[in-house]
Amino acid sequence: MNDTVKLIRRYFAAFNDGNIGDMLDCLDDGVVHDVNQGERRQGKKAFAVFCRHMARCYAEQLHDIVIMSNDDGSRASAEFVVEGRYLADDEGLPPADGQTYRLPAGTFFEIGNGRIRRVTTFYNLQEWIRQVQGP
Repeated sequence: MNDTVKLIRRYFAAFNDGNIGDMLDCLDDGVVHDVNQGERRQGKKAFAVFCRHMARCYAEQLHDIVIMSNDDGSRASAEFVVEGRYLADDEGLPPADGQTYRLPAGTFFEIGNGRIRRVTTFYNLQEWIRQVQGP
């Protein structure tokens, strides 16, 4: 297992533990963070604000994580399953009432100097909405 895979494992372990500080320790100071259908954030401060918002609105765990890395460790990706509960209303989304959801997702990473420089996450927002709105 190369250092990049170890770094990504550490990042996801911190996510599952709800440890924003440990997640931030994995990131470059100028980290670029993109989520599908959302705005780009840059820097650890913006990433921390996003994480606190997510922790308020969602309780999530990632399972079945598969991490892939290129030979030099400068790029990596991960595929996983998100299992979560919608805790508090998030702007522009359906009302929250503790609904549960399960959906596949993926993240692409750029790595440099032993830190994550870019995090780009994709998931199917329409499927998430369908699950939290119910039948």
